[in-house]
Amino acid sequence: MTLRIGVDTGGTFTDICAYDETSGDVHVRKVSSTPDDPGRAIVTGVLEILEQIGGRTPEEVSYFAHGTTVGTNALLTYRGVPTAVITTRGFRDLLELGRGRRPRLYDLQADKPEALARRAARFEVTERVRHDGRVETPLDEDDVRRAAAAIRDLGIRSVAVCLLYSFLRPEHERRIREILHAELGPDVFVTLSCEVLPEFREFERLSTTVVNAYVGPVVADYLAALRGRLGEIRLGVTPHVTQSNGGIIPFEAAEKFPVRMVLSGPSTGVVGAAGIATAAGHPDIITFDMGGTSSDVSLVRNGQPKVTNGMELDGRPIRSPMLDIHTVGAGGGSIAWIDAGNHLKVGPASAGSDPGPACYGKGAEATVTDANVVLRTLNPDYLLDGQMAIDSAAAEKAVADLAGRLGLTVEAAAQGIIRVVVANMARAIRVISVQRGYDPRDYTLVPFGGAGPLHASWLARELGISTILVPPTPGAQSALGLLMTDIRADFSRTSIRPLDAAHLAGIRELQADLTEQVDDWFAAEQVPDDARRLEYAIELRYVGQNYELPVALPAGLLTEDLLPEVLDRFAVEHERLYGYSSPGDPVEAVTYRAQGIGQVPTAKLATRIAAGAPVEDARIGDRHLRIAEVGGRATVPVYHRSRLEPGHRITGPALIEQMDTTTVVLPGDEVAVDEHLNLIVRVAPEQASSAVPTPTSSATGAQR
Repeated sequence: MTLRIGVDTGGTFTDICAYDETSGDVHVRKVSSTPDDPGRAIVTGVLEILEQIGGRTPEEVSYFAHGTTVGTNALLTYRGVPTAVITTRGFRDLLELGRGRRPRLYDLQADKPEALARRAARFEVTERVRHDGRVETPLDEDDVRRAAAAIRDLGIRSVAVCLLYSFLRPEHERRIREILHAELGPDVFVTLSCEVLPEFREFERLSTTVVNAYVGPVVADYLAALRGRLGEIRLGVTPHVTQSNGGIIPFEAAEKFPVRMVLSGPSTGVVGAAGIATAAGHPDIITFDMGGTSSDVSLVRNGQPKVTNGMELDGRPIRSPMLDIHTVGAGGGSIAWIDAGNHLKVGPASAGSDPGPACYGKGAEATVTDANVVLRTLNPDYLLDGQMAIDSAAAEKAVADLAGRLGLTVEAAAQGIIRVVVANMARAIRVISVQRGYDPRDYTLVPFGGAGPLHASWLARELGISTILVPPTPGAQSALGLLMTDIRADFSRTSIRPLDAAHLAGIRELQADLTEQVDDWFAAEQVPDDARRLEYAIELRYVGQNYELPVALPAGLLTEDLLPEVLDRFAVEHERLYGYSSPGDPVEAVTYRAQGIGQVPTAKLATRIAAGAPVEDARIGDRHLRIAEVGGRATVPVYHRSRLEPGHRITGPALIEQMDTTTVVLPGDEVAVDEHLNLIVRVAPEQASSAVPTPTSSATGAQR
């Protein structure tokens, strides 16, 4: 068995990447997604790529990993399962009360998201644990049995249990689970907050627990069905799925905590991009993953993706370790439309894979992909190296209909669509860079996804970025990233206490408990001793503050000698984020974290020797571009990426086509192919921030 396969399911395409451990070759395949049954496209794609690389068989696959958005989609479309909640008496309505803030401060009409558990399915039980862990009121088990009877009458099979201060004393929640299984049977899906999120802030903990219960059976059924389908084609290896933290875990483990898979799809793309860019000498990058439905952006420093402990998805807080990824509804299938003020807008609605953009032959509304076909930045005849025909006349008609309502030419309307979508993506990148104290001009832009390289040069100009790195298989980067990541698990515990020598023993005791949990996980996953890595962090804040900052511990468990260094790191991070620090002020430790990393064999980056053939041998023709940057219309050379070799150089304007994407090289840009076959694009200095209007200009004013 020598093949490692990664599969990433997107809204438009399902990407399959196969890595041959013997030859080091990487193979890529794209098939249309099947939203009604994502597993169908996965199995089809696996069989097709095995045939593509020489009639290989499923028995030769040694590893299979999958990135999925099934849980996220179920949450966003309200297609989870009916869910009940059991909580401490007096906290029945916490799920709806939340933090008492409006979703948008100045919008009096904005509604909060609909509660995932209706009030009739939320039950209170008598029990009370104090803030210091003391049990003030024991659990009334009869209350739990009455709640179980009511849940049975409602026909609900998924229950979220979230008691006050259960992160300090989990015994009550665990006893509730025992009673629920006894009363409702072993098949009821029970989620305990003490296992999903043993941290403080009761609303965020409750919200996360309810989300896990709401999507849990959906994800479990999907993974179980996919596991069965893979077995039917005789794929005998244990399938893995990626988590939001960029690591992978077996399907069966993922079924218990689907909330940790909210960013399952995009996270491994970031991990893979970080590895590729670091090997190429670019450890500080901004990743830009533009697919058919959305764009995901993230920041990587020193080769390490930024990590956050939570996010809001559709207005619901979700607390779980995850890569710091920001998503906007701007993809190749994003639909262009005109608002009530006659302004052009793009997204977030998407044509998806069915009916898809107009140029796919079934859609009728103009999309970003159609605009690129009109401008000829995309091949007007076919995509995927001829696997998919393109109806350029349908794209012209769709954009022309929009142009007529705007009083513009077809080319001007298409260029306007590109400008608006680029402005949307630039705004997303500013969220994860400028708004967090990082200057995007200090970073290399790494575009991937089917539409990332297509728009990268425009986006770089908008942000003042001078260097772009396009990886070898950008259209399937997330699938490749699945083959470049390790298995990971995160463990945490909240216990607020001063960070000083007097309280060091208690802090070390908590860390020792987390270490034991990580060791148990290593043993369960059968990770060899020499492949284990353990990382610690503590979330700190000044006494009196309500928000804390994570600080990585330099080495292992905290010691008195390390205290000054940890405090210095906290002061530096506080200064960077808030613009000030207060040395000498008391600091308190809030939440303690440990991450176990099990290193597994991963895909290796091949190096190639310098080119022996001239770059002109890679030229496959010319195309008439219709973009403003070339004066409206101009003929430019088209190169095929598979023929480019290390040392080749191209000066824009030009187009570089490959099976999974197209890279647009604007005038003045210079492209060099490195030893890993990355495209290193140096953006024309005089063009920075000029090719696309800034967010304050009229072209993007409608987006504010």
